[in-house]
Amino acid sequence: MTHARREGSVAARPGSVPLRPAPAGLPNPNLQPPTIAESGDPFALVRILELAARLKRGVPIRIDDIAATLNGAYLDWTFAPSVVTDALVALQANWLSDYRNGSGIVLADGPYGATITIEDSSRVDPWVVRQVIRAADACQEALVAFSRRGGSGFDD
Repeated sequence: MTHARREGSVAARPGSVPLRPAPAGLPNPNLQPPTIAESGDPFALVRILELAARLKRGVPIRIDDIAATLNGAYLDWTFAPSVVTDALVALQANWLSDYRNGSGIVLADGPYGATITIEDSSRVDPWVVRQVIRAADACQEALVAFSRRGGSGFDD
């Protein structure tokens, strides 16, 4: 490599990446790899709880059907029924802690698999909304923590 400089060339400056318009036909790089939902992950939890907030009240709904609905709604995610169950068990535990009764959120084994039945009362909606807000806040905290690490994704 020679050290010759073209006349009128500009030296590279730190923090500067000069760009030009994209060439014709360049594919969009904003593709996201699939995400496998995991128990305890606030990003999975907010999706599961948001759907739970919209479930019909007072009727048993199969957990497998909830997982299938999530998988259809979020095509770049995969939700195993066990992850959905974990989130709903935590939701039930929060209900028991707040209301001291087991009738608000009932998880049961039905003839076609595990089900959830959510009480049809006026106290459920505001309570579930608060649960989704709590999960969304945890997502925001995770994003802030990620950005503080310089986007490395590692807990150094």
